[in-house]
Amino acid sequence: MPLRDLSPHDQRLFRQYGHGPAVPLPDPLVHHAVERHATEAPHTVAAEHLGGTITYGELNRYADALAVRLAREGVRPGDHVGLFVRRSIPMLVGLLGILKTGATHVPQDIGLAPRTRLAHVIHAAGTRVVLTVEQHAHRVPLPAGHRLIALDGPLPPAPRHGTPRPRVSPDAGCHILFGSASVSGSDSGPAARPHGTKVTHRNLATLLLTGPRGLGIRAGDRVAQLLDLASATAAWEILGCLAHGGTLVIGGEDTAAAARTADVLVATPAVLSGLDPAACPRLRTVAVVGEAGAPCPRPLADRWARRAGLLHCWAPTGTPATATPHRHDPAAPFPSLGRPTPNNTVYVLDPDRRPLPIGETGELWTGGDCVPSDPRAHDDIGDIDGLGTGHYAPDPFLGGGRRMARTRILGRWTPDGELEHLGHADAPAPLAHTAQAALHLTVS
Repeated sequence: MPLRDLSPHDQRLFRQYGHGPAVPLPDPLVHHAVERHATEAPHTVAAEHLGGTITYGELNRYADALAVRLAREGVRPGDHVGLFVRRSIPMLVGLLGILKTGATHVPQDIGLAPRTRLAHVIHAAGTRVVLTVEQHAHRVPLPAGHRLIALDGPLPPAPRHGTPRPRVSPDAGCHILFGSASVSGSDSGPAARPHGTKVTHRNLATLLLTGPRGLGIRAGDRVAQLLDLASATAAWEILGCLAHGGTLVIGGEDTAAAARTADVLVATPAVLSGLDPAACPRLRTVAVVGEAGAPCPRPLADRWARRAGLLHCWAPTGTPATATPHRHDPAAPFPSLGRPTPNNTVYVLDPDRRPLPIGETGELWTGGDCVPSDPRAHDDIGDIDGLGTGHYAPDPFLGGGRRMARTRILGRWTPDGELEHLGHADAPAPLAHTAQAALHLTVS
């Protein structure tokens, strides 16, 4: 019994605090939600970028035409298709068109990723087809026998009644994350050769369509798109907006311009620090996703929480953010990670992955529908740096072949069921101890 070392009281609280509510998914295939908006509100603007716009009806028709082209090129459900573009409207057409075929999209920012990274992604993901635009076609290191399709080139006409819908399992791949590209453009080193993680449709639908992670996006809301296409959080901006009928405001070089007119913003602390909350009068919700497991700095969180509702978010590397979004309260004595969201779990475990009593400090692991269940999620897509080693483990608390993901974050449950963030497990011991002691002093 996985909980045999806990008292009956702690066993009950382990389940109560560590398991989010079980809720049904309205649709485990997120792109079907986008298609519904195209049918119900075809003239609503789906996205805008640098003065150009595309409606939901237009986006769906272009994506249908692309899906026809991809099918003619032999793309089938389960295939991996590269999407090497910059933030743009063609990026959306490519993403939706790939999903319509039942294939898995492999995104990379063609303006940031060096050629060695792109070559590694093509090889590791086993892509046979890569989508880009004419302007950047020369930057794709295409191997012999592979096919390059320009998203701004001619496409066949879309079928009158849309594309045939292939049978796609919710546990099939939706996209593969190889991490954000290095801004420096370095053409060597581990940053140029990241490992990949396959994210399923169920993983993504659980993120976008349940609980607070839907961010309250409503039809007509404006959602800024500022993050690197290859980051784990970009799908939250893009498909989170389109699945709820919002307008995606795609940022160009001036990211502040997109943020200024947004109702909803998903950002890292680095992005937030470069923006002025006073210049964002429409802003209603901000989701801040900690970088490398670190929480948003308190002064920055306090500053933005005075402008809009700010959610602290975190998740282990290689899983869709986020396991426990929690509304930040500037008056609270310490930032909380909150509780698990629907269909997800969070465990506080010792180094041997045994559950700890409530109040004791351990490493946070997360499980449930946010974690890919396929044990080959790393092995078949280039885990060359060993980053997947020990990252996943069988989940003994859910069982049924499920897996849990290691976060390398130290934390503990408070008596009332809130998660405290106590630093990074890989930090020097004195630093981790100091962070823990400081939080004990704060809340005692």
